[in-house]
Amino acid sequence: MIEILVVSFVLLQIFSPVATSGSHVEYLPGFEGPLPFHLETGYVGVGDSAAEGGAGEVFYYFIESENNPKEDPLMLWLTGGPGCSSFSGLIFEIGPIAFKVEKYNGSLPNLVLRPQAWTKACSIIFVDLPLGSGFSYPDTPYLQRGDRGLIKHAYQFLRKWLIDHPRFLKNQVYIGGDSYSGIPIPPIVQEISNGNEEGIQPWINLQGYVLGNPVTTMEEENYLPSFAHGMALISNELYMSLQNNCKGNYINIDPENGSCLRDLNTLHELMSGLDNFCTLEPKCAMASPRPHGFGSRRSLINKFQRHLSSRLSRPPLSCKSYAYFLGYDWIEDDRVLEALHIRKGSIKNWQRCNPFNYDFDIINAFPYHVNLSRKGYRSLIYNGDHDAVVPFMSTQAWIRDLNYSIVEDWRPWLVNSQVAGYTRRYSNKMTFATIKGAGHVAPEYKSEECFEMFTSWISNKPL
Repeated sequence: MIEILVVSFVLLQIFSPVATSGSHVEYLPGFEGPLPFHLETGYVGVGDSAAEGGAGEVFYYFIESENNPKEDPLMLWLTGGPGCSSFSGLIFEIGPIAFKVEKYNGSLPNLVLRPQAWTKACSIIFVDLPLGSGFSYPDTPYLQRGDRGLIKHAYQFLRKWLIDHPRFLKNQVYIGGDSYSGIPIPPIVQEISNGNEEGIQPWINLQGYVLGNPVTTMEEENYLPSFAHGMALISNELYMSLQNNCKGNYINIDPENGSCLRDLNTLHELMSGLDNFCTLEPKCAMASPRPHGFGSRRSLINKFQRHLSSRLSRPPLSCKSYAYFLGYDWIEDDRVLEALHIRKGSIKNWQRCNPFNYDFDIINAFPYHVNLSRKGYRSLIYNGDHDAVVPFMSTQAWIRDLNYSIVEDWRPWLVNSQVAGYTRRYSNKMTFATIKGAGHVAPEYKSEECFEMFTSWISNKPL
């Protein structure tokens, strides 16, 4: 058996050239002393210039598990947008380092350790996809990006990366991400599963996927009125009027339906002073350009556009988005680019979220959840319960439509003997959890609670 595996691996190297380039990063500017974890950055070549999605170089940050990398799972992590760099996931969400949030004085921002890093329980590859996100770059500046190209490139990336890192070939593999990643990740998981079934090498030890506040059906905004009503943001009378006049459809509205339009305008006016990504937070300027929309019938992205405004002025230090400005101050420094081994001339203007043209060619990820449930893959689906962009009700609705029986009914889950949220488990190996008080990118708001949730789930322990 060992001889067969060795032969297969050698043949794979001969017939599938691997365009990879990885370098160990021992020091990072702004962090005192050597890094107490293993960080590797690099590029993997993907795609075909003549095929869908084109070709280019995918940049990644790889952090080896700080626990037991030989046995711990390996997770590929995508940041949403589409077009947002995985730097966000690494620095602002679940990675082992974060910015020390202090008033910017013109010097390089300082980095500190994040005690609640998910790399305490698994190895994580943070990838900049689609091409053009972060430090990834296409072979041609005129590339048209889209969901299907992203899916192909993610699958190719993972296969090539594993070939170049054979010590992880036997590790359990998960695919994770949040926000818009809820659309491409289920198809990516299915692509990997199909490849395994077809005997494509290397065989990937795929176990499941993790999604936070995931865009899934492109109809998430239909749940905004019920969210607003439940959170006491609108009156009973307005909520009842919305139900009567709009008939449950708040996206594709008949322009002749003046009563529905007036009610929706009132709702948006009442919420205009809130941060829709977390209604508990102050409304602050963001440090990202505006991503493109989903199209005329999908107004969900309009919230992303309003939220991710251009970084014209630095917000108060009390704003969560202040750290995003520090991110630009840090990553645009030549010393940082050199430490990360960024190819000179590959990127002219790094942006946390790149507003390129994008084909939203998968408008509903629900059918992929159906297929993956039938195949028995594990999944963790979680929602910050104060997110008005992808309300927890919208996630509960499509999970309910999967029509799997409940094996553990709705109950609180605890951190430090306090309620951190609520959870439920289903017979398709799906766990759903809310994070109390968290917003759209839940780990940014409740890092300790999300850490406990993830490390319990990835270890096959109950929340």
